[in-house]
Amino acid sequence: MTIELLWVVLITILTFGEANTRLKEVCNPSDLKGLTIFKSGIHVDTSGRLAKWVGGNCCNWEGISCDNRTGRVAEINLSAFISSDDSPFQAQMEGLFSSSITLLASLQVLDLGGLSGLSGTLPKSIGFHLPELRRLVLYGNNLSGAIPESIGKLSKLEELVLPENKFSGLLPSSLGSLKNLKRLSLYSNRLLGSMPDSFTNLTSLVYLDLHDNSLTGHIPQRIGQLQVLEELDLSSNFLAGNLPPSLANLTSISVMCLDTNYLEGPIPFPSSSAQMSSLRLLRLHTNHLTGKIPPTFGDLVSLQRFSLANNKLEGAIPASFGNLSALGELYLNGNQFSGQIPKSVGQLSQLILFNVSHNMIQGPLPSEMSSLQNIQALDLSFNLLSLTSIPKWLVELPSLSRIYLAGCGIQGNIPVFLRSTLSPIQELDLSANNLTGSIPTWLGVGSLAQLYLLNLSRNSLVSKIPYSVTNLHDLGVLDLHGNKLSGSMSRVFEIGQGFPDGSLTYLDLSDNKFSSGMEQIGVGAQRGIQLLNLSNNILHGRFPTSIERLKLLQSLDLSSNKLGFNLPEAVANLSMLETLKLEKNRFAGKIPNEFLKLRKLKQLDLSDNLLVGEIPVGKPLSDFPQSSYSGNRGLCGKPLPPCKPTWFG
Repeated sequence: MTIELLWVVLITILTFGEANTRLKEVCNPSDLKGLTIFKSGIHVDTSGRLAKWVGGNCCNWEGISCDNRTGRVAEINLSAFISSDDSPFQAQMEGLFSSSITLLASLQVLDLGGLSGLSGTLPKSIGFHLPELRRLVLYGNNLSGAIPESIGKLSKLEELVLPENKFSGLLPSSLGSLKNLKRLSLYSNRLLGSMPDSFTNLTSLVYLDLHDNSLTGHIPQRIGQLQVLEELDLSSNFLAGNLPPSLANLTSISVMCLDTNYLEGPIPFPSSSAQMSSLRLLRLHTNHLTGKIPPTFGDLVSLQRFSLANNKLEGAIPASFGNLSALGELYLNGNQFSGQIPKSVGQLSQLILFNVSHNMIQGPLPSEMSSLQNIQALDLSFNLLSLTSIPKWLVELPSLSRIYLAGCGIQGNIPVFLRSTLSPIQELDLSANNLTGSIPTWLGVGSLAQLYLLNLSRNSLVSKIPYSVTNLHDLGVLDLHGNKLSGSMSRVFEIGQGFPDGSLTYLDLSDNKFSSGMEQIGVGAQRGIQLLNLSNNILHGRFPTSIERLKLLQSLDLSSNKLGFNLPEAVANLSMLETLKLEKNRFAGKIPNEFLKLRKLKQLDLSDNLLVGEIPVGKPLSDFPQSSYSGNRGLCGKPLPPCKPTWFG
């Protein structure tokens, strides 16, 4: 090679290198303009990333990546979730999502996920200007308007992630043209209309989530063509019609959620043992499905969580369920299942939760259920079991902590063996049975010391509340209504303090014969009560002003007692109160003007008392019907007839 040729090669290399350096130092004018306009639309950025967008070299800006070959902007990654050395940080941006983003013609990735203050719409022409786009991630923003039809022109798009926004209108049928699309996530928006049949052309789709919208119509009949689909969620919509038989052809499916719709007819899958072998989660609850459970369900050997609750299914529970060796949760409640629980249920060694309540299941319970060593929650309530007594093998289950046996025909005393279960009981529901005798004095000790929920309502218990109840420091829900309990209720309000405002949130002692103890309301540690029902007892005396300390109280019912004297102004300090029922007592005097402060009050009943004077004028008191004040001969003013003028001579 001659010296002259070497010089030519060297000059060419140097010239190209210098040009390439200049290319990297200066942003493409169109990209720079698009990013600058986008930045100008954002008026809050807690991450400080946009503040660093200065100069002409946008490829060095935080969140921006460029193609090394062309120098064009290829990626915008400004997700709200930022990982740092110390801890994850969630940034916020407030402002407008600018259509200037379409100026970045080589853009492959746009990720603005989690920026809840970002509003605006998707540019109508987005599909014509971003031909290289592979990922569009705009979840958890405040975007609205329609998803543009032009989005179907983004032929290279692999991920379209737009959930938790306010997108409305119809699903564009052009989405069916996105042959490379692997992930389509549009859940928690305001989308209407039916699923386009063109969706069945998305043969590369792995993940489809449209839940929590207002979609109507049928599930496309040919949905089974999506052979690589692994996750399908169409729940919480208004979908109707039968389940398409082609669902059985989804050979890769592992998660299928079709619950909370208006789907009807029989369950058409699986039709053979080879189908849907990878299915782990199946949710079909809260629909209008009918018929029997196909016995082939026992072939879904990968199933871990399964819900058919709240449908109109009937017949026996298939014995083939015993083959579901991986099953951890089984919800069959709220149907019309009959017959007995099959013995094969005892083979479900991984079962953690079993709910078969509100059916027509008959006894006896199979003794094989005693083999459910991992069961934590068991709900057999409201069937035709006629148990007479609680099976003793229940207390020998080592993991059982939540027992629901309401309406099971149990008779006699609460059995003493409940105090010595192998696992501490956290929730116990024995309501609507024929229990007699007293509430045990050992309640609150042994395995019952950690109770969170105790429901003994609608029985025939006749005792006083035992002192041991004060040991239930974790008790959040206590329902004893509809018994023959008597004496003082004060011990309930003396339960020890396990939390800053106490543990109780729900307390129903109505329909008993309690005569005292109201004076302890708000005095002890229990100040976090949200619902308090003491109606239909024989309580007398004053309305305790200490109730104002229940700052979280939303519902208060003291009706049908013998309470008297004036209504305390302190009630007006219950700013969260939505329901106030004081009817059928002996309250006298005027309604305090301070009651006008109860701005959240939605239900009020002061009828059948001895109240007098003018009803305080203004919302919310003037908005309630006459029935809220009837039976008080001395009351007048809106909504009752006007007060008569008083003449002084």
